[in-house]
This record gives sequence, C-alpha cells and structure tokens, in this order.
Amino acid sequence: MGMIEVERRPDGVAVVVLDHPTKPVNTLSPAVVEEFNQKVAPLLDQDDICAMVVVSAKADTFIAGADLELIEGLGEAEISNMSREGNALLERIFTSKKPVVAAVHGAALGGGLEVALACHYILATDDPKTVLAQSEVMLGLLPAGGGTQRLVERVGLVAALPMLLTGKRVRARRAKKMGLVDAITTPGGIAETGARAALALAEGSLKRNPRKKNLMDRFAATPPGRAIVLRKAHQQVARQTRGLYPAPPAILDCVETGLKKGRVAGLACESNYFGKLAVSPESRNLVRLFHAMNEAKKGEGEAREVDRLAVLGGGFMGAGVASVSLGLCSVVVRDLSDGVLGKAARSIDDGLKRQVRSGAIRRVEADRRRSRLLLTTEVDDLEGADLVVEAVFEDLELKRRVLAEVEERVADDAVFASNTSALPIGEIAAQASHPERVIGMHYFSPVPKMPLLEIVVAEQTAAWATATAHAFGTAQGKTCIVVKDGPGFYTTRILAPYLNEAVLLVEEGARIEDVDRAMRDFGYPVGPLALVDEVGIDVGAHVAQDLGRAFADRGLEGSGAMPKLYDAGLHGRKNRSGFYLYPKTNKAKKQVNPKIYDLLGGEARRSVDSVEIQERLALLMVNEAVHCLQEGVISSPRDGDLGAILGLGFPPFRGGPFRYVDTVGRETIVTRLQELAERHGRRFEPAKPLEENENFYS
Repeated sequence: MGMIEVERRPDGVAVVVLDHPTKPVNTLSPAVVEEFNQKVAPLLDQDDICAMVVVSAKADTFIAGADLELIEGLGEAEISNMSREGNALLERIFTSKKPVVAAVHGAALGGGLEVALACHYILATDDPKTVLAQSEVMLGLLPAGGGTQRLVERVGLVAALPMLLTGKRVRARRAKKMGLVDAITTPGGIAETGARAALALAEGSLKRNPRKKNLMDRFAATPPGRAIVLRKAHQQVARQTRGLYPAPPAILDCVETGLKKGRVAGLACESNYFGKLAVSPESRNLVRLFHAMNEAKKGEGEAREVDRLAVLGGGFMGAGVASVSLGLCSVVVRDLSDGVLGKAARSIDDGLKRQVRSGAIRRVEADRRRSRLLLTTEVDDLEGADLVVEAVFEDLELKRRVLAEVEERVADDAVFASNTSALPIGEIAAQASHPERVIGMHYFSPVPKMPLLEIVVAEQTAAWATATAHAFGTAQGKTCIVVKDGPGFYTTRILAPYLNEAVLLVEEGARIEDVDRAMRDFGYPVGPLALVDEVGIDVGAHVAQDLGRAFADRGLEGSGAMPKLYDAGLHGRKNRSGFYLYPKTNKAKKQVNPKIYDLLGGEARRSVDSVEIQERLALLMVNEAVHCLQEGVISSPRDGDLGAILGLGFPPFRGGPFRYVDTVGRETIVTRLQELAERHGRRFEPAKPLEENENFYS
C-alpha cells in the first residue's frame, strides 16, 4: 500500500491525499518520490486536470520531513542522488503551468515545507499544531529539496536566513505576515478549501498577492545589499558555531549560489552538499541524538493517571514546573509566602502570554489553563493530588519535613517527587511511611526551556511510581532518563568534577577567559566558570563539598576555592559578582572579576594551552560518565549521552561522552587519561570499562 491517493473531482481539480500507511506521520523517501512520479506528476500533463491540491490525511501533520533512517548507511553519492531526484520532481511541480495548492494542516517540517514551497499557493490552518520550518540544520543537514532557493524567493533573503540557519519554527499567522503562507483557513474541510482555491487559481479569479517588500527587503535584493547581508550572516554563523558545525556555512553557500547563478545552480549545490553533510560525523551524531530522544519517550511499566499536580515551593523552579504542567492537569502551588506566590503567578501568566503571542496556544486555551491553577499557603489544599513535586531549598531535613506533612494529606498511591539536584532520594525517603512512592524528578533551569528530566529511582521506589513520573515528564515535553539513586545522581555527578577542574586551573594561574573560551571552542554553549556564576557559587560550593567527600578515594575532593569565594561575598550572577562582574544593564558586557585572582593564586597569570584545558575538563566528565555506567547509575550509553547533552551542554555534534569515546577511540582516551593522571593526580585514572576493546555502541 502506498502513501498517495488521488481523487479526481468533476471540476477538474485533483486532490492528492498523503497518508503513510504504517507511520503516525507522513515522511518523505525515495519510494514516495517514485510514487509521486507515477501517480501525481502525469496529472500535470492531462487535459482533464486543471489544478491540483496536496493535503494530508494525518490529524496533525502535513509532512514531518525526510525518513532519516533511510540515509543511514548510504554513501555520499547515493544520498546526493536522492536529493537530485527529489529536486527534479519538485522543480517539475514548481514550473508547471497548472496551479498546485499546498493545503497545510499540522507540521510542515524540513522536506514537508519544501513540498509546500514547490507549490504555487500555500494555504495553512490557523491552528497551534500548524508549524512550518526548515529544520534540517538542527540535524547537521541542509534543505535538499529546494529550500535554500524557494524560501528565499518567496519571503526574501532577510526573512529566509533565520529559518534556514536556526531551524526557526513559524506558525500560520506569522507565516502569512512574512509571505510564506498565502492564506489562512480553519482545519475543518481544508481539502475542500484547498480545492476551491486551486480551481479559482486555474480560472484566474484568484491570484497570489505577494507580501509588499519593506526597505530592508529592497536593499537586500540589490547586489551590494545582498553582499552585505550575506557577509553579516557568515560572520554571525562563524561567531555562533565557532567553526564546529559545517551545515550553516553550506546553507549560505547554496543561497549565494542561487542568487548569483540561478535556481538550477542553487539546487545542484544543495544536492552536492547534502551528500557531504549527511555522511559527516557531526550530522551522524545529531541524527543519532534525534533518534535517541524519540526512543526515550517510550516508558516501561504501567503509569497512573495524574489529574492533579501539587507543586511545593513557588520559587523559580516551582513556578516553572507548574507552567509546563497546566496543559495536562489542574495544578496547585503551595508556598508559605504570599509574596513568592505573587511572583509565581506573574511568571506563569507571562509564560501563557508568550505562548499566545507565538501562536502556540489560543487565548481561550490560556484562560482555561490559568483557571486550573491554584496558588495557596494552605497545606490542606494539597489533598487530591496524584503527583507532588517538591521544589524547596536543598536541605535534607527540610525535604523530610515537607514529605511527612504531605503524606498525611494525600492518598497512599500518590507519587512524591523531589526536585533535588544532588540529595539522595533514599535519604529523603528514609523516614517516609510509603518510601515506595518517593522518587526524584530533577528538572533543569529554566524549566520551560530545558529539555531534560532526570528521574531518580531509589532502591525502594516502586516501578509504577517510576512509570508515572516518566509518562508525566514526557507529556510535559521533556526527554526523560531514569537513573539510580546515589551522590549527585548522574548529571550533577559528572558536572561537579568538570567545574571543579576549571576552578583548579584558575588556582594554577590560568586566566578565567581562557578557560571559558577553550571549552566554548570545544563545543560547550557556556564556559564552565560562567556556568558556575549562573548556578550560584554557593550551590557550587555545596555540591563540590558533598561530592568531594563521596568520591575522595578517587582523588575528586573539592578544591575548597568556592567556599572561600562565597565567604568573600562572591555569589555569582545573583549578586552580579562572581568569576565575572555583571553590569546592571544588559547592554554592557560582563568583565572578568580581578578579585578572583586576589583570592585564587595571585594576579600573575599564565597562558595554558587550550587543548590541555579541553582535555582536562572534557575527559574528566567523560571518565565520570563511564564510572556511572559501570556502577549502574545509568542503564545505557544512550541515557548517558542524552543526559550530558540535554542537561549539561556536552557538544551535541560530538554525540555525548560515550559516542565521543567511540569516535576518538578507547586507546587514545585511555592514553591521554593516564598521561593526565601522571601529571595531575589519580582523579584522571581511567575507568575500567575504558580499557575494554569493544565500543559502547555496536
């Protein structure tokens, strides 16, 4: 059974219905291109067909992009040829004299948007599910079905570049304003609406009304203006990617080729680059990450329904957890302070307003969600909660008291989850009446933006409680990893030695900016010392001391520097004074704090080779990740890579700690760790699994 069905209407309009028979979404493949060539392309030459409309039968997807599994294992030439064949088909549609309408409801991503762009008229539903994006760059690829050419032709260079270079998603109303979409309609009867539009185009009673170009568009359309825009884009790409991601420069090259030499040359450029990028290690790792995130959505065990969530603590984290949960169930947020609850209310309201402005939800849905929120100081309002997420201060006795108070008021099968980053769940549940329903749900800040949820399971935690936490976290839009209870769990445990080593380098005389620059050049989005400031030097000191004691036998004691800095009044970004000094206005740049040098090693600084900085920090994180796998803290390399990338910013194009080992080679990693251990101490001694010959991934 194929993916395409064609309905011939009496008025001469052919309705092309896309419906993948075995997948929940429509995807593109060579087989689909062949089927399109057999069933659809000939219609463009038939006299009894005057127009065509392309529509999806899926509930909330037009076309989700290419079937990525098909290009794995293929060579560069084969992949480039796939692009050429697809481009030939889309170019035939694009140059057809008979009008073709794309009736888009749901996601039109990557190749899905390219199919729509090859049509002469794009009709889209004003529904939050309808999003349009050239998302290939997020997978280390570029649009290979004319996206670098037709998107620029349709919306102009200035509007097209952000979509091409960042994978930015736009919804229907925004797409209409920028000229990407020609008309907006309601989801119901979109095939009929599209058919009427196609017929009107054929009869001449409807014409495209391209968006009027503004001054910037007209400037960018001139050769000098185009050169300036592209030069600025190249500079911004170089600054943001630091030369580590090959796809953005390739996209710019295709755009420039098309503008200078014409669309046919631009399409050829696309196909050539697509093969090169698809076999690159950067793209392979990004595609693997994409697959791993999808696999992580599949939980194990039978989850229980959560109709009412209770969040304990209305601070930044608690408000964030509430915000991402209002679309799922009713939420009660309890805090002892009316002032804190007021701030939480404003934060949640601001989040809902942003979603309305972006088109993610309608105003009526925002009102519905707000009506499901209860902010309270009364403990009795927690009754009826199926899941309780505790987000109070990181203090063991406080968390135990909160747990005891909650257990008196919720049902015996309600799950109690602590949003702790390091305190062992078993210790929190040590005095609980029902320790089997106590679990860790470690969110990352800011909760609405960070994609990871680390679910921490103690020995006594019941499987149904784990399944419930996993299902709820996935419904919140998080990628969940399940880890075993223990000091620092997984993410905090592998982060602590990484940050501690950065501080040690400063104590040894390294410059703060050199350390941060070296790790950004390695691929981390933020330098480690800037990250300490963001987390808070007090939090860093607390974690370093606790984990330093836990793993002192391996030489991972905390440096002792961070408590000293905190006592000296350097708290990080929260008081604008940490490793950097932060100005009151966002317009000014942060500056290195010279007081750090007074406290750590003196003013005399020395140059440290960037490769040495990168290896000392990155290999400590990698080595600790392998220790965690050996000890069963994580159950698989996949979870270890997801946690490091999505929670800590390990460079995605390197695939995570375990992919990185497989890529570089175990012998190389072990040799370098041994050399570092000889020079800097036993904290660098390789974990035993590194000395085995097999790769972590088959």
